[in-house]
Amino acid sequence: MAMKERLPLLELFLSGLCLWAAWYHTPAGALVRTAGAFIFGTRSTARPLLAYFGAGTLVPPRPPPPLAGPVPPAQALAYGTAAVLEESAVELAPRLRMLSQRLGSDDAALLAIFCGEDAARFAVDEARSMALDDLARALPPRSEACIARAAQAAMLGGAYALGWPLPETVLITSPFGVREHPLIGGRRLHAGIDLGASAGTAVRAVAAGVVRRASSDGINGRILVLDHGRGVVTTYCHNEALLVRDGQHVERGQVIARSGSSGLTTGPHLHYQIDLAGEPVDPLRFRAHAPKFAAGATD
Repeated sequence: MAMKERLPLLELFLSGLCLWAAWYHTPAGALVRTAGAFIFGTRSTARPLLAYFGAGTLVPPRPPPPLAGPVPPAQALAYGTAAVLEESAVELAPRLRMLSQRLGSDDAALLAIFCGEDAARFAVDEARSMALDDLARALPPRSEACIARAAQAAMLGGAYALGWPLPETVLITSPFGVREHPLIGGRRLHAGIDLGASAGTAVRAVAAGVVRRASSDGINGRILVLDHGRGVVTTYCHNEALLVRDGQHVERGQVIARSGSSGLTTGPHLHYQIDLAGEPVDPLRFRAHAPKFAAGATD
């Protein structure tokens, strides 16, 4: 009889525990808390929804300042950090290097820059790995703002570290930005740049990543989309042939396609595009020396 009386109490306790966990530690709970704070005009402590799945909420960055010179590969993260902090990459590079040696990883160093070294040390001790995503999950919800800035810096650092898909001698036939569409007319955003490569030219991955799309459609032709992590995605359109498949891991410099004129184009070329947090950005923003421009095929 005593056991039967205890069971409802145990069930009540477990139900309350489940509700507490859902309220404070799930996206659904965060959504309800945020909506409630908006309705009653109070401040919510709920983490942004995307923070439950990664290191903070990635949002498209402001355009970084023009580069004065080439970015040394070892300093790409410093350049990304400098773009967020609006400080000198040359001065930040040795500080990041020192923190990385002290804390054990570049991601921990990045977290120390934005959230403080004490917070980074706590995350290193508590996290299951030294990756920024896991380190961020070890910190309390009040750290969401500094985590988001660290994620921004990591994303920009990834963009600065990208290579180039074609030989440096290839000319740009159409830049990034709003322009008159050469085939269907009207002013539209050209979300990448067109590189005037002849049909069959080897197209290379600009960084290691995973193939998220390898397919064809009437507009983009044979298209490849590579996910490089941390919100950095690159796209390669109008290819003659695709040499990799969905889900395949590729390495930096690997030949992934042959350029062509498939889809809606005026002739053979490669449309190359960078997306940060889902928004297209000008690839030339992350290069000190841009290829020269010339008239030629476009899309």
